[in-house]
Amino acid sequence: MNDKFLNIQPSPLALVQSLRDIGYSMESAIADVIDNSITAEAETIHVRFAWDDGSPWLAVIDDGCGMTPVELTDAMRLGSKNPLEERSKNDLGRFGLGLKTASFSQCRQLTLISRKGGMSACREWDLDLVEENPDNGWRLRVFEDSELQKDNIVAGLLPCIHQTGTIVLLRKLDRYDGLEKKLNSLVEHTRTHLELVFHRFLSPSRGRKSIKIFLNNDPLAAFNPFNPSHPATQELPQQFIHVEGQSVTVQPYVLPHYNKISRDEYEKYSGQGGYLQNQGFYVYRNRRLIIKGTWFRLIKKEELTKLLRVQIDLPNSLDHLWKIDVKKSHASPPEAIRSELKLIIDRIAYAGKKVYRQRGKKLANTVKVPGWTRTAAGGKITYEINKEHPLIVQIKNCLQKEQQQGFNDLIFMLESSFPTELFYSDVAKNPEALSKPTFDENQVSQLLDIFIKQMVASGVPETEIAARLKSIDPFAAYPDETEKLLQKKGGMYE
Repeated sequence: MNDKFLNIQPSPLALVQSLRDIGYSMESAIADVIDNSITAEAETIHVRFAWDDGSPWLAVIDDGCGMTPVELTDAMRLGSKNPLEERSKNDLGRFGLGLKTASFSQCRQLTLISRKGGMSACREWDLDLVEENPDNGWRLRVFEDSELQKDNIVAGLLPCIHQTGTIVLLRKLDRYDGLEKKLNSLVEHTRTHLELVFHRFLSPSRGRKSIKIFLNNDPLAAFNPFNPSHPATQELPQQFIHVEGQSVTVQPYVLPHYNKISRDEYEKYSGQGGYLQNQGFYVYRNRRLIIKGTWFRLIKKEELTKLLRVQIDLPNSLDHLWKIDVKKSHASPPEAIRSELKLIIDRIAYAGKKVYRQRGKKLANTVKVPGWTRTAAGGKITYEINKEHPLIVQIKNCLQKEQQQGFNDLIFMLESSFPTELFYSDVAKNPEALSKPTFDENQVSQLLDIFIKQMVASGVPETEIAARLKSIDPFAAYPDETEKLLQKKGGMYE
C-alpha cells in the first residue's frame, strides 16, 4: 500500500486573523505577556502606554534573564512549545502561543527586543507585511543592532534593559484608532486586573521574592481578594485533594460582615459586580490567578454565601486535567476533583451563612492548628491525627529513639480504629446529640502553662499569645473556657 501525503501549510493571513479574535481583552493580553517576564525570573516589570499623537503603543519591559538571538527567534514562533511537554514547576506558560496571540489581539506589529550577556537582538512580526505577501507570509523580520537606533520608540526603550532583559513592544493598535479616552480607561482597568491577578507576586508569602510591577512608572499594589489581614476574616482549615500524584490545596475564607469593617474597606473588597458575583472559588496556577468567583456550577450563588471565597492552588502539571485555555483565563476541574470540591462546599457553606446571618460573629471553631487533619484522595476521605501539632511534636521529642516508634504505633492505632461506622450512624440519626468530651479545667490549665511558656521562650509577643492559643486544639474547642482560664492567670494573655 503506497500512502500519499500532501504537505499543506496553513494560510498565514487566515491563521493570524483567527488568532487575533481568540477572545483576549486588553488586561488579559497584558497579563499573558507579563507571565513570560515572571517565568524569565524578572524582579521588575514596567508596563508603558503612550498615545503618541494618535499612533498609540504599549510595551512590557522586564529585567529577566533575556534571550539569545536563537531563543528570541523561537519565542516568536507560533506554537513554540508543546503543551504536553513537562515544564518547570514555576513556568507560567502553557501552549507556546501566549505572547503572540495576546499581542496580535491588540496590535498588528509585534517587536521583541532582548538582551543577554550584553548582546542584544530584535525580531518583529508585522501583519501588514503578512497581508501583502500571503504566499510567503511567515517572514520574521530581523533587525541589526545599528538599525535599532533608527527606530525612535525602540531607541527610547533600549536604555531600560542593561545586561539582561526583554522588551515586548506592541504597535499599530488598530482596535483603538481615534479612541484615546477608551484606551486611557482600559489602562486603568488593566491596573485593577493586574493588581488582582499577580497579587501573590506583588506581596508574596514569607520566603518568596517579591516582584515589582509599574504601570507608566506608577507602582501596582497587591489586591488580595480574601482580605486575610483583617481580624474579622475567618481562615477556615486548609484541605488537600490528591490526584495523579499531585496535590491541590484548598483554603476557604469567610470575609467580614459589613458591620465588622469600615464602609470603604467593605466596598473595596466587594469587587466588580459585588459580593454576590465574586463569591466562590479563586483558582491559582503557580500562584497566578486563572479564574475567580465561580462555584463551577456545583451550587448556585446566593445571598447567604456571598462572603465565602475559596483559594485553590494547583500546579502546572495538572493543566491537562483542568483544561487551562490559551488565555489562561478559564479552568474546569475534572470530575474526580469536582466531587471533592462539592463535599468541601457542603462543609464550609455553613460558616459563610452563619457569618451573614449573625452579622459577622466570629466562629468559635476556626482552627489553624487542628488536632485532626482531613485528606481527600482517590474518592476516599481519611482523618488523621495532626502529627505537626506542637503537643505531638513536644512529646515525641522528649522520647528516646526506641520509644518514638512505640509512640508512632500508638498514633497509628488511634487513627486506624476511628469508629467510622458509629460516627456516621450518630451524625445521620441525631447530629445535635454529638458533644465534645467534658471540659477538664485542671488539665487544660496545665496545657496552657506549657504552651504559654513555649511561646514566650520563642519570642511570641504577649499581646499575640491569646489569639494564637485560641487557634490551636484543644483550646480552640473550648474558647470561652480558655478565655476564663487566661483571665485567672492574671489577664496578661487576654
